Amino acid sequence: MIILLYGQDTYRSRQKLSEIIEHYQKTHKSGLNLKYFDFKEDSYQNFRDEIKSISMFAGKKLIVLKNAISNEDFKANFLKEAKNFLDLKDIILFHEEKEIPPNDQLFKFIKKFGKLQEFKLLEEKTLKNWAKKEFEKEKVKIEPLALTQLINYVGNDLWQLSGEIKKLTAYAIKERAPAIREKDIDLLVKPKIELDIFKTIDAISSKNKKEALSLIHQHLEKGDSPLYVLAMINFQFRNILMIKSRCQFLNYLGAKKINELSKEFKLHPFVIKKSFWQSKRFQLEELRKIYQLIFEKDFAIKTGKINPEIALDTLIAEI
Repeated sequence: MIILLYGQDTYRSRQKLSEIIEHYQKTHKSGLNLKYFDFKEDSYQNFRDEIKSISMFAGKKLIVLKNAISNEDFKANFLKEAKNFLDLKDIILFHEEKEIPPNDQLFKFIKKFGKLQEFKLLEEKTLKNWAKKEFEKEKVKIEPLALTQLINYVGNDLWQLSGEIKKLTAYAIKERAPAIREKDIDLLVKPKIELDIFKTIDAISSKNKKEALSLIHQHLEKGDSPLYVLAMINFQFRNILMIKSRCQFLNYLGAKKINELSKEFKLHPFVIKKSFWQSKRFQLEELRKIYQLIFEKDFAIKTGKINPEIALDTLIAEI
């Protein structure tokens, strides 16, 4: 039997891999027929020698192959002999922690003659359901708004999300809280992105220059350099401009579209969502002018033509 586990969601694919191995070990307690190969280091010949060897122990082997499909030498040699492996009593289990092109020849062979399971990154609704079930396993409740806040902060990185759930669970049990609340998320979970910059951009987009200047000076007072603050503003206006250029005629972004843009622009889903709503407050041409203005202020600072703090103040005044 040939099995393939693959996909971007490495947390769930590794969980499935562990389940298969644990099930195998329950019925083959010696563990001596369980073999691992990683083709970042191993060769096809290592695998072939194992397949050809006769075990001293009864029962079928479970042979786990990592990074095999991305190894061109392994793939070419395996495909030459692939049909010989179909009649084996042993289980050949491929585990790939990434997406695989659908036209890949080994992928097509496994799809036709074996079994495969893809683990895609979870979208918003299924992500919330997954997190909710994890809390239920721990017999801890979380308020709906707190759950939304948690997903906004962490996104679909199940490795981090799992860790945050454990931390929040321990806190709720210690505090004997009836449920995890939004303020608990704010207290215990650090978002992957800088939230203060969104407040500043919100103030700018609302034409509240007094609030925008106040937020900028809060950064300066706590020791952030003016160039860092300008870089944050530049980063977010760049995101808004990209999203506006792509989505200016959309009134709403669904979870699927957010994930698509997140992968394309390599930005956290929360940044995509926030940037989209901020982009609705600007015209496309207005954003281009602001982005050019930020570039001019940055150039003026770096060439010594203007004091950095004055540059930030005049930037807000001129937007």
